[in-house]
Amino acid sequence: MGDRDEKAVQLMRELRAAGQLQHAWINQSWQREHDGLHPAAAMLLSDLHAHGESRPSDLAKRKMVDVSVISRQIAQLTAAGLVERRPAPEDGRASLISLSDTGRAELERWRLLHVDFIQRALADWTDDEVEALTTRLTLMNHGLREALGQAPVTCPPAQAAEKRK
Repeated sequence: MGDRDEKAVQLMRELRAAGQLQHAWINQSWQREHDGLHPAAAMLLSDLHAHGESRPSDLAKRKMVDVSVISRQIAQLTAAGLVERRPAPEDGRASLISLSDTGRAELERWRLLHVDFIQRALADWTDDEVEALTTRLTLMNHGLREALGQAPVTCPPAQAAEKRK
């Protein structure tokens, strides 16, 4: 294996470890507060906050999971009073999902805990170092989406090319 190949493998190992560590924090903090509610449901709250009222099928596409997974999460979040469901006006068979006031407040509380966790983890990093890593990861995720044949979500090609300069 060449040096470049080994560096790519090491990058993927570190990214996997970072994802696992973040997942461990999410499990630990979310389940402490919401016994029985899957932590992935919290990610759905975040998506609804970012994108607004959505159909379950749109949520599934954005999260890259089957709509049945989203349906289970919506059921959990609805039972917990964190989201609201209403019929879509153009098609009564379809549903539109949105954050409830309780869900919005819970998401903000949880976001503050998450920010505190990241800030503690990166306490000895400068703002410039954090920003540089964020920019590079955004570009990497754009490249990974392109390699998967998916439309970019966070960084359009023109913006990515400009950032590479």
